[in-house]
Amino acid sequence: MSSLSIRNQLPGTVIAVTPGEVMATVNVRLAGGQTLVAAITLEAVTDLGLAPGTAVRALVKSTEVSLATGQVRGLSIRNQIPGTVTRVATGAAMAAVKVAVEGTELTAAITKDAAADLSLAAGTPVVALIKSTEVSLATS
Repeated sequence: MSSLSIRNQLPGTVIAVTPGEVMATVNVRLAGGQTLVAAITLEAVTDLGLAPGTAVRALVKSTEVSLATGQVRGLSIRNQIPGTVTRVATGAAMAAVKVAVEGTELTAAITKDAAADLSLAAGTPVVALIKSTEVSLATS
């Protein structure tokens, strides 16, 4: 496995590919059973040989993970993964929030003020929100 600065590298298996004109949506079953949707180019689907059963890693930059303290309705973000905060590291402007989700851990980089407004601390239940266009896929 190559080294990457992307903190969130989630192992999973492709369960569906829905092609469009230029883009495709790829549904990935994560190790913990959650479904993650990635919107990637058709060229990438072909280049990676993606089809149901393909083992992949879903890559998401920590700055692309938003957090909510409850279920969110009426939102276009497809990926809403429940978890529990395990650690909050706060700096002068930003906070790195570790979230345990079934089968893995996510990191969210959010503002210090947002972490304070949400009263995030170890044990806080949250929902990680990730736009499908912010999910990249890699094969092994």
